Amino acid sequence: MRDATARRLSTLHRLTYAATSGRVGRRLVRNEMLLLTTVGRSSGRRHTVPLLYLADTDDNRSVVVIASWGGRDCHPDWYVNLVAHPAVEVQIEGTRYRASAAPLPEPERTEWWRRAVAAYPGYEEYQRRTQRRIPLVRITPAAPSREQ
Repeated sequence: MRDATARRLSTLHRLTYAATSGRVGRRLVRNEMLLLTTVGRSSGRRHTVPLLYLADTDDNRSVVVIASWGGRDCHPDWYVNLVAHPAVEVQIEGTRYRASAAPLPEPERTEWWRRAVAAYPGYEEYQRRTQRRIPLVRITPAAPSREQ
């Protein structure tokens, strides 16, 4: 799939998901989807993308996402953005929250990679297409702020 087509489909998915609070677009390839908002590393603008996620906790608030970009040779923009600015926003269905994001280190990444491939076997093909090691990212809810 060409980048322009992938971007158009992603935009359509994002708009549909947001407009329906995830009632439409919350599942794709038999997996749960979320909306991730990052801050552009150069522009400072907010960017939102739909992503498949794996729950890291029972409440689905701490999650792991996969920076595959379909096996392209460069990291997806959202990944490069969160490396520069790890404060992100997540929407899972109708729930939105602030969070922090960090790439998984080894050996944890390898363990989660197995889970990702079990959830969506296409990730194996994506990894074969590229020389880069596809990153996995843990997204953890931000601690509630205390107002004095």
